[in-house]
Amino acid sequence: MPRKIHASRVSNLVIALYDIDATRLGESLQMVQTLNRNLNGGRAKVTAHHGVAQRKDALRGADYLVNAIQVGGYEPSTVIDFEIPKKYGLRQTIGDTLGIGGIFRGLRTIPVLMDIADDILEVCPHAWFLNYSNPMAMLTMALLRRGIKTVGLCHSVQVCASGLLEQLEMDKSVKQLKWEIAGINHQAWLLSIRDGETDLYPEIKRRAAAKNAAALVAGAAKHGDMVRFELMRHFGYYITESSEHNAEYSPYWIKARYPQLIEQFNIPLDEYPRRCVNQIAGWAKMRDDVLGNHALTHERTHEYGSYIIEALETDVPYRIGGNVLNHGLITNLPSEAVVEVPCLVDRNGVQPTFVGKLPEHLAALNRTNINPQILTVEAAFSRKKDDVYHAAYLDPHTAAELSLDDIRALCDDLIAAHGTMMPAYR
Repeated sequence: MPRKIHASRVSNLVIALYDIDATRLGESLQMVQTLNRNLNGGRAKVTAHHGVAQRKDALRGADYLVNAIQVGGYEPSTVIDFEIPKKYGLRQTIGDTLGIGGIFRGLRTIPVLMDIADDILEVCPHAWFLNYSNPMAMLTMALLRRGIKTVGLCHSVQVCASGLLEQLEMDKSVKQLKWEIAGINHQAWLLSIRDGETDLYPEIKRRAAAKNAAALVAGAAKHGDMVRFELMRHFGYYITESSEHNAEYSPYWIKARYPQLIEQFNIPLDEYPRRCVNQIAGWAKMRDDVLGNHALTHERTHEYGSYIIEALETDVPYRIGGNVLNHGLITNLPSEAVVEVPCLVDRNGVQPTFVGKLPEHLAALNRTNINPQILTVEAAFSRKKDDVYHAAYLDPHTAAELSLDDIRALCDDLIAAHGTMMPAYR
């Protein structure tokens, strides 16, 4: 059964909403007030704060901060991230975590987070910052570098093992599922998966290989996890994040020289812009029904945020997969990297566990992603164009498709297109 925060804390609870968009803020306020009334008897105080001038008021005295922002929005920023690279022949699927799109999403988001961090250090320096925004590793790295008490949260870890078993039709026979996951965000590895003491990997690999082989037959129906299954065939381990994400994290899939791979492995180019359009349209259709629903309620999901707050408040331990500074947790990854590892949460805070050495080939693939992550954070702090170029030069997919001169020119075009959405780079 879910544990409850002590009543004295609930009665003093303040939920402060903050947004730079007044319409969106008003909609959020209406929904949260309805949920507070229906689920909590209206005991929490709900406040709304609009714009930079009111940000400190929203933050003042906070214990927990939940961050979910997209600087620049779908239009114009996401459109820029996808359309300008296309002019150079560089295609993407999601572009929010790595790739040239992920790099520039980081470059425009980190300065905004650093402004927020300055306010946090002034008015709520002891607050826990729960970051849900991408690019996860870059943003978490920047916040930790600034001295903010931060953990990065993604939902790919907690659904990885169970989702894999379900799609291979193995879930109903497993009685005592155990798994271990570690690596970096969106590229963490399912290091082991067992039913009690029985290793499930041999059967998983057999079924996954058969499922991909059947889908690769001409005219056969495709499935949505072909890239991850193929990565597992070659690297020996399943990876946490989806195939559409992982198609652009390595140099193997989206290649001008091998255009057939896109169809063969069911790689959805331009997937993130498509999702944005659909989500915007979907909210426009459901807005009135949701806002006008006076019986609106909510079921707790598997997202980590509420469980972290509960564990910190009650001192009843809870385990998460958190994004934290490495500092020797994974011994063959850089100490300054942000890694995704098991963490124990209780009143002592978010406490990461020691993992040790990853299989070297897995760590090597992680390092290809860590390099542009670290360099993007460096660029965001230095405001030097050379540092932006270096990050892009070392991005696996970008480097596989473009020359150094083209990468440099692409970065210049992206910087110019973003205009005032990013600080000036020299």
